[in-house]
Amino acid sequence: MNRKLVRPNLAQIKEKMAAPRGVSAPAPDRAERADRGSRRRPAPPDSTHAEAFYYLKQMNAETPMVVVLDDGEHIRGRIEWYDRGCLKVHRDDGPNILLFKHCIRYLYKQEDE
Repeated sequence: MNRKLVRPNLAQIKEKMAAPRGVSAPAPDRAERADRGSRRRPAPPDSTHAEAFYYLKQMNAETPMVVVLDDGEHIRGRIEWYDRGCLKVHRDDGPNILLFKHCIRYLYKQEDE
């Protein structure tokens, strides 16, 4: 005679243990069931704060920077302030300029030239 081994789902047991006596645990919604079945990594955080750290470091040191725009134009100056969408660059040879981050290709320290 063959016997079939039946193993209970460990997640269901934990839910029953966590629920107070007499009250059954609510049925999991679709997202919870999908998360339980897959062993995917959680989504990365929206921000690692590395960008903010870099900008603050350059602002405090008043480092001369070169900002290269998408069209190839080079803007030289010091970063005065920033927010989520733009940088304000203080230039000695011209007026201060506000640059949208989506227009910036890359930036580097002027001393690295």
